[in-house]
Amino acid sequence: MQIVSQTSRAALTASDIRKSFGNVEVLKGVSFAAAPGEVISIIGASGSGKSTLLRCLNFLEKPTSGIVSLGHEAFEAKEFSRSTRQSRKRLMGLRRRMGMVFQSFNLWPHRSALENVMEGPVHVLNRSKAEAEAQARRLLERVGLSHRAHAYPAEMSGGQQQRVAIARMLATEPEVLLFDEPTSALDPELVGEVLAVIKALAQEGRTMLVVTHEIAFARDVADKVIFMNQGVIEKIGPPDEVLAGDGRSDNLKNFLARFERHQTRA
Repeated sequence: MQIVSQTSRAALTASDIRKSFGNVEVLKGVSFAAAPGEVISIIGASGSGKSTLLRCLNFLEKPTSGIVSLGHEAFEAKEFSRSTRQSRKRLMGLRRRMGMVFQSFNLWPHRSALENVMEGPVHVLNRSKAEAEAQARRLLERVGLSHRAHAYPAEMSGGQQQRVAIARMLATEPEVLLFDEPTSALDPELVGEVLAVIKALAQEGRTMLVVTHEIAFARDVADKVIFMNQGVIEKIGPPDEVLAGDGRSDNLKNFLARFERHQTRA
């Protein structure tokens, strides 16, 4: 876990992000900053807005209002209220700089692990197939799957598929890594292998936001924990302060107690 000075220029800043679906306001003005190399875990009950927030950061869900800043470049929601050639170009640039791993693996079922990882560099970054293949093999080795390079998704476990998805994300060399509950679709015995890969990335000093129900992971790996409740950030701070501090709200205490009871039953 890398400790980053709070005076560092933010790698990613969210400013008053709001998102409504019809008359339902899911995000109610969310603001925070991630310093370069900082790992932020986002926790909260289902329906608290965690995944919606993550998807708003790279405009997979277009915020109703607010600003997302990536380094020196700002992306204001109202700029993308209608689709234009310029707005599409800007969004494409933003998404290239922020990689995302989803709850479901979203691999191409008719392509091997190697081909899945090559896809972005060849078709998005316009690299040669030879260069993309060499990089893909290195990344598969990095996530412990060099021996499965020619396997198809249906031939792999869920944990292996998610590790391929992580390698695929890394292939486009994003500045910020977003993980949306990357272990929620896995059988319990496969969770550890995926968390180990994410933990190794954190130790490299990458800027990462991880929506997770793995409280132990948040405690051990994150520099900062965000607790969301009903569309707002209710608590943000170092893991010890958020997960065990005296300033915890009743909502946060109840959420952590439910997690602890679930762990005990498991």
